[in-house]
Amino acid sequence: MERKLIILKLSIALFITSFAITAAHAQHQKEGINWTKDGNGYYQNSSGGIEIVTLPKSETKTLISSALLTPSGQNQPLSIKDFVLSADGTKALIYTNSKRVWRYETRGDYWLADLKTNKLVQIGKDKPASSLMFAKLSPDASKVAYVSGHNIYVEDMSSGTSKALTTDGTARLINGTFDWVYEEEFDCRDGFKWSPDGASIAYWQIDAKKIKNFLMINNTDSIYPYTVPVEYPIVGEDPSSCKIGVVNVSTAQTTWVKVPGDAIQNYIPRMDWVPNTNDVILQQLNRAQNTSRVFVANTQSGSVNNIYTETDKAWIDAAPEWQWINNGKEFIWPSEKDGWRHLYRISKDGKKQTLITKGNYDVIESSLVDEKNNTFYFLASPTNATQKYLYKTKLDGKGQLEQVTPSVFPGTHEYDISPNGIFAKHTYQSANIAPISEWMKMDTGNPFTMEGSLTNQMARVRPPKNKTEFFKIKTEDGVELDGWMKKPDNFDQTKKYPVVFYVYGEPGAQTVLDTYGVSYNFLYAGNMPQDGYIYISIENRGAPAPKGREFRKSIYKNIGVLNIRDQAMAAKKIIEWPFVDKDRVAVWGWSGGGSSTLNLMFQYPEIYKTGIAIAAVGNQLTYDNIYQERYMGSPLKTKEAYIKGSPVTNAHNLKGNLLYIHGTGDDNVHYQNAEMLINELIKSQKVFQMMSYPNRTHGISEGEGTREHLSKTYTKFLQTYCPAGGK
Repeated sequence: MERKLIILKLSIALFITSFAITAAHAQHQKEGINWTKDGNGYYQNSSGGIEIVTLPKSETKTLISSALLTPSGQNQPLSIKDFVLSADGTKALIYTNSKRVWRYETRGDYWLADLKTNKLVQIGKDKPASSLMFAKLSPDASKVAYVSGHNIYVEDMSSGTSKALTTDGTARLINGTFDWVYEEEFDCRDGFKWSPDGASIAYWQIDAKKIKNFLMINNTDSIYPYTVPVEYPIVGEDPSSCKIGVVNVSTAQTTWVKVPGDAIQNYIPRMDWVPNTNDVILQQLNRAQNTSRVFVANTQSGSVNNIYTETDKAWIDAAPEWQWINNGKEFIWPSEKDGWRHLYRISKDGKKQTLITKGNYDVIESSLVDEKNNTFYFLASPTNATQKYLYKTKLDGKGQLEQVTPSVFPGTHEYDISPNGIFAKHTYQSANIAPISEWMKMDTGNPFTMEGSLTNQMARVRPPKNKTEFFKIKTEDGVELDGWMKKPDNFDQTKKYPVVFYVYGEPGAQTVLDTYGVSYNFLYAGNMPQDGYIYISIENRGAPAPKGREFRKSIYKNIGVLNIRDQAMAAKKIIEWPFVDKDRVAVWGWSGGGSSTLNLMFQYPEIYKTGIAIAAVGNQLTYDNIYQERYMGSPLKTKEAYIKGSPVTNAHNLKGNLLYIHGTGDDNVHYQNAEMLINELIKSQKVFQMMSYPNRTHGISEGEGTREHLSKTYTKFLQTYCPAGGK
């Protein structure tokens, strides 16, 4: 959810509203390097065309010229948002003219460039502009399938004819893509897949006809206000019905996969074809999201087998996309069943399960499966949850953990490894070092050229005089938490300074990361260290830090209680530090962080004197069902945990200075939350300040001057009620 997201990957001064974090692998534009199929080079856009760069010498040549990418009758080549080459490299499917759908630009136009005939053809040209979604070439590149208007179409490239594979799509019956909540909470966007033989397409159908509309009011775009309906399943309400269909491309006839279980009371967040078969594999989560089942369905016989089942006392996450190995006979699967996030190789019948990664550590992210060398590369950080390094082990599960990243560079490392496991782009950063990259060979771990090596680049780096410091703090509950701190410039330890806590606090994301810009406050109109503020963030239990299952899932049914206590008990220790002014303590956060800010102000008013809460969930019973039920259990059984953890419950305890900010057009955390909170504060005669932004969404970024105004409002309030400077 976006509550998880405004945790801000603050690599620079910009506010990055990259709604959904974790996010991100499902959006249409590929992240990272667009590698060639053989892994010996990569593609890049250049001067209106597409180039191929061959490694290790970085030799460049034009693959697709700007002339070929210029439509007939136009003067400019297509502006490339993304592209994919056919398996034989003779055709390129170009994505352009993209438009935003909720969070990402997943709707646009598609063109097919034929590199042999030098022709450029628009796909779906009879459809409205920028209405096509997730267009894909068939395995033999003879056809292109896409979604438009919640129906799936296929276009034959030789004849130029197109036909609808589904015709029942409406605003609420959704084929080949997803409704609001599947997209927001499961990161589901692209909802169809070609079969390996190109004869069929497997797709999701979401039936949201029974989901109620949440009505937002637009008061500014016309003299008479009007409502803006958003299909939104609130916690406790039934989800959309979900099923998987397999449509024959020739006949346009759909066969529905007979997945066991109620189609409404279960979710299907992941689905794929088993390589080289007519079988479809899918993950099903029950509504409580504490039981995960993997089914394999034969699309010809209709048989459906449950090959793998896992349960958890808290919740189980939707899996990443399937990674197939051993010629499609096995797949790699994540699990926390031994208390740590590890990866297993599982046979497609589920009878054989082999643990690949072993030990008391979490796998943060899979980097590469190198079957040729029986090697599995992944990111982890066994001893420091704020950092990230590349490790490897044997793919057969018989190896030891080996650190690949040189230990001389403490911080956060990312690796984009070529499919053949030979090359990689290695990027390094820390809280005090801006990102730098080197191209390297994986077999030696050495860069292509010494001039471009990290070692050489680091010799030229000048770390800041005022560094971001990391620390650990043990609360009176015996819980050790990570934190970072940015002290004022020209810090004088004999003086007392105001402290501003940045908080998020929910299971969506971390705030305490050893990454560049992490301690930069993007909303502050000025320079916080220069003005004399101490800026701090603490990572409470429940954050998705690589510290084991218990650390992450102890927050189950405890959002608004456990995370708040962790934050407050850490702050209680911090305000005892001799250079901290306990009378000038502020806290702020956005979305889930806004909720945490309110709860801290209301539950621990003796610690937090000033708070700025933005786009907060004031009442947990108003948020969407997938997120809230995953982490808080079903409110149909009891609402006690929801009520206890909601800011509205304790609003009467407000003692300090509160600024509340919300966009009235927020389709995620609805403005309803602001009004519920306001009512409670009024009832208790609590004086506070409020700033609403008309028609702005959850990111409060739309409209001329909006971000500047928000920054000035935030800064003036902070400086007024939590004055800067040492005393």
